[in-house]
Amino acid sequence: MPTITVNVDDDLKDRMERHPEINWSEVTRQAIQEKIETLEVMDELTSDSELTESDVAEIADKINERGRERADEQAD
Repeated sequence: MPTITVNVDDDLKDRMERHPEINWSEVTRQAIQEKIETLEVMDELTSDSELTESDVAEIADKINERGRERADEQAD
């Protein structure tokens, strides 16, 4: 099995070391696996899309803007 290296800051490393019972390699492997599976689903869902990256960015901006507006409305 190949080996990869993950860099974490000193604070995170200290916090991880407070839990020696945790197999951090396994936690990392599972997190990577879940992310890859999510990306593969997204790739599959968008494989037939005719949207350009610019179109996607524009849609994302509109969604984010509307989300901020809704958050502001709920805060009032």
